Amino acid sequence: MRESLLKNFVLVFSTCAVLAFASCDNNPTHKANKKRISFKTIEGITYTEVSRVQQNGLSFNEYGYHLNPDWRLCFVSDDSVALFSPVKKAFLNFPLALGYDSVINTNQSYLKMRRMSKDSLVFELLLAKNDSLNINGTKIYMKFYADNYIKNKLHTTAAVLQHYKTQDTLFVMGLVAKANADMKNYFAAQQPVQLISRSPVITVVKEKTVPDFVLNNYNTSDDYMNPQYDIVINKAYDDFNYSFTVYIDKEGKMYYDKPMTQFPDGKYRDNYISKSTAIMNGYLKRYVSNVPGQTLGMKHASLISLHVKGVSGKKNTIAAR
Repeated sequence: MRESLLKNFVLVFSTCAVLAFASCDNNPTHKANKKRISFKTIEGITYTEVSRVQQNGLSFNEYGYHLNPDWRLCFVSDDSVALFSPVKKAFLNFPLALGYDSVINTNQSYLKMRRMSKDSLVFELLLAKNDSLNINGTKIYMKFYADNYIKNKLHTTAAVLQHYKTQDTLFVMGLVAKANADMKNYFAAQQPVQLISRSPVITVVKEKTVPDFVLNNYNTSDDYMNPQYDIVINKAYDDFNYSFTVYIDKEGKMYYDKPMTQFPDGKYRDNYISKSTAIMNGYLKRYVSNVPGQTLGMKHASLISLHVKGVSGKKNTIAAR
């Protein structure tokens, strides 16, 4: 249930459906009463996102998911918008579709204009799923300021405006207290756990998402929402492959959670848990140091996924003979 709710929240952040405003354009009455939105009055102005918050004003949710304000944009024409690519370090032109009721589509995302001026913009993220678009909104709001407004009127920088608010800090402090009192109340760490091998026969690699427009819309949030680590143990007692989740508490101590492999209860499951727990206790706890996850500089319990491979070298020895 927890995982399902989390996936729905992340889906809101980065909508990847390809639709064509079916719920807006196929309603003649709607067309008669609403005009298509236009950005003619603000074309050529560069805006930077300074906040992205839920209706309650927070940029974090109970799972540790952070709504990061990372868009920069400039409307070029009625059918094109320039968006800044953090990978290319440059503005790229994207198609812009204008719908009714102030709804637009660009960069695989649907947005509803809530406020527009030469100094600022406010969009609400819309949720597109399957073949429909929920125009009632997600209650997640993106606020932009014009670069000129930030520099010459506010006399500050986007980085300062994007800084966490007091209510975010207080909210995260509450999450930290709960997670450290009971690991089952864990939440995702903004700076995930670090696993550091202390043995030359053990290698640890944290899986990392490669930002890509087509595959993930530059959304790499899964790297901290669901951190996964590939561990290879050379000169192991046998060849094996186990995948399981573990808790890492605020002190960096490791505790077994459950196997990631799906199988019914019974002897095979019990054997899998027994052997993977032994590997955790015999290898990982002895030869891997754990730096606990942190959010806003506060250490707390979090859950990570491990894919552990053992290489004994027995096959090579037999072949050599």
